[in-house]
Amino acid sequence: MTEPPGSGETTGDLEQRNRELSVLNEVARELNRSVNPAEALEFTLSRVAELLDLGTGWIWLLGESSPEPYLAAARNLPPALAGDPRRMDGSGYCYCLDTYKKGDLGGAANVNVVSCSRLKGLVDGTDGLRYHASVPLYAGDEKLGVMNVASPEWRGLSPDDLRLLYTIGDLLSIAVERARLFDRSTRIGALEERNRLAREIHDTLAQGLAATTLQLESAEALLEADPGSAARAREPLSRALSLTRSNLDEARRSVLDLRAAPLEGRPLSGALEDLVDRWEAETGIIARYKTVNRGHPLPPSVEALLYRVCQEALNNAASHAGASRVEVGLVVNPGQVRLTVQDDGRGFDSGNIPDGRHGIIGMTERAAALGGTLVVRSEPGTGTLVEAAVPLEGL
Repeated sequence: MTEPPGSGETTGDLEQRNRELSVLNEVARELNRSVNPAEALEFTLSRVAELLDLGTGWIWLLGESSPEPYLAAARNLPPALAGDPRRMDGSGYCYCLDTYKKGDLGGAANVNVVSCSRLKGLVDGTDGLRYHASVPLYAGDEKLGVMNVASPEWRGLSPDDLRLLYTIGDLLSIAVERARLFDRSTRIGALEERNRLAREIHDTLAQGLAATTLQLESAEALLEADPGSAARAREPLSRALSLTRSNLDEARRSVLDLRAAPLEGRPLSGALEDLVDRWEAETGIIARYKTVNRGHPLPPSVEALLYRVCQEALNNAASHAGASRVEVGLVVNPGQVRLTVQDDGRGFDSGNIPDGRHGIIGMTERAAALGGTLVVRSEPGTGTLVEAAVPLEGL
């Protein structure tokens, strides 16, 4: 059955339009509800894949602190892409991203396997991917990124499909920008709370400990003036004085940690690169740093953990391993971040952590608190690998 002559659309066309509008409404509702960008991206990819019968998709976003693209979400990547994170690293050459950054990707467009730098040259392990459509994401004039959806056939999407994708891209752009604004306000609130706690510690604990130290120093001076009357009090007073000084130092360190996070406002990848370079200069041990998807933003708690893990592993390599070379790697995927520190030192029995490695034990507990893991693999004579992995869902 068709519509009356002159309408130009069949019942099937109208049913398809109704389905498209239903999906658009569902996407808009979900994107308006969620302030978690990862959830918004994953949901949008799944609905687009269902609507247009496209099983695979991925989304690049440009970092707020860096123009370098990062893989923000992916759905059903074929083995050749999922198994080789370097192929999905935004820092390499990419036809779509380069076209987008030059301003030549004005709307949704088809890209075939010959032009796609990620699929070009691949035969096995692609699950037959031959075409993908690139959808630019903008917030006004600001470039946010690119959404790619892929087809396992030699077919491009129709102009109507591309227009629909572009509309969905507009909705997604609004959601990404809104999530970023929410994240900025949260970070500002956290910074203000850290500063409030720092002032509170300084005004209470630190000043109280300083006063106690003065009193104990006075008591010690009096005892020195009259040593015969209370000789037995000298030892416990000395211990109390030592403990109080230690607590005062700890309070001061807490204030500094609260006022300035260990990364000092830098993205994790840049902070790790500086740390590795500085450590190499100080120790004379060759150190190399490699990263994949370095522009992907991470929660502050995860950044702080991984930075501390790297610090601890490097310190152990210098102090205990007798290493001549260390390699540090950071790989960020939409669902997980993984840090590795590998040295070629003397190694040890990792089933029996030696004395002096309490820092690693503490890092293991901190990783577990974030739902992650920290594993130390080593045998005598084989070097040591420290690997920390933290899931990003829900953080």
